[in-house]
Amino acid sequence: MQNNKKFRTWLDAFALSHPLVIAGPCSAETEEQVLETARQLKNSEATVLRAGIWKPRTRPGNFEGVGALGLKWMQKAKAETGLLLATEVANPHHVALALDHDIDILWIGARTTVSPFNVQEIAEAVKGTDKIILVKNPVNPDLALWLGAVERFFNIGITKLGVIHRGFSTYDKSKYRNLPEWQIPIDLQNQFPDLPLILDPSHISGKRENILELSQTAMDLNYDGLMIETHPNPDEAWSDAEQQVTPQQLFEIFKNLKVREKEGSTETYKDELNRYRKHIDVIDDQIVQLLGKRMHIVDGIGELKHKNNVAILQVKRWNEVLKRMIAAGKENNLSEAFVMQLYRAIHQESIEHQQKNK
Repeated sequence: MQNNKKFRTWLDAFALSHPLVIAGPCSAETEEQVLETARQLKNSEATVLRAGIWKPRTRPGNFEGVGALGLKWMQKAKAETGLLLATEVANPHHVALALDHDIDILWIGARTTVSPFNVQEIAEAVKGTDKIILVKNPVNPDLALWLGAVERFFNIGITKLGVIHRGFSTYDKSKYRNLPEWQIPIDLQNQFPDLPLILDPSHISGKRENILELSQTAMDLNYDGLMIETHPNPDEAWSDAEQQVTPQQLFEIFKNLKVREKEGSTETYKDELNRYRKHIDVIDDQIVQLLGKRMHIVDGIGELKHKNNVAILQVKRWNEVLKRMIAAGKENNLSEAFVMQLYRAIHQESIEHQQKNK
């Protein structure tokens, strides 16, 4: 994928003095609900009204959206407030209806991004349009799959592209509904720094009380915008009630949100930052050297197990190590989730080293 600087032109065209804000209900429920949301958002930081028209649900029987009727409600909201419109599309039929109702932004949901066949069909359906396409990360933490979906749109001539980070599913217990896995969107930014990146803190959090914290992290990491689910009466919402905020709560979030400068400008700041970074570079070198020494010892253990016909995986020992390191992590102000993720990676590398000695 080349000429990625074209991606940012659609965002720059808004000429915003703050991050792009896409806000609105998880689902369009009634005409009154959609219009009331838009009216309350009109004089806020929001530029785009979002609403789910078709709702892909994990299990049947839950509310799956009002369908095309909701698009007419969104059109009325746009005519009255001037807000742009955004909705999720999951197949070419959705695309056709969205285009017929002059929806400005189409986003590809996490469940759709996992299927290259579905993404390609949608890409073909939007070919030749001038709409903005935003691609949510896949449900699973797979950067290549996420970028592959973006590339399918780019390859058919769509350059008004961006991505939405909505977190990744996990079996592990967490304070969040979906794990942020911040390193994955950071890796995406490193490959395509001009591809606009938007955070969906609502789906990451699953609870409205975490929205500000996640949004602030996004600002700290130079994200370009936020997509926040907003509802006049969140507790009565027909879907995802706990993660939606009121328009007034959205206002309070932005009142407390600190938008960061891309880079510091003073020489004092730069000198101090460089000192910190040099210290980190030294420690990083030490970490890698220590890990290399650890794996050298692991190689010896692998040879010993092979000579004595002993299985590589020793679950009791692994659990002892993990328990001990979680405790050590707490003493050093490291979260349990971080220590578990780190040592799972170390353990996997250790297993691969030992397998070489089979």
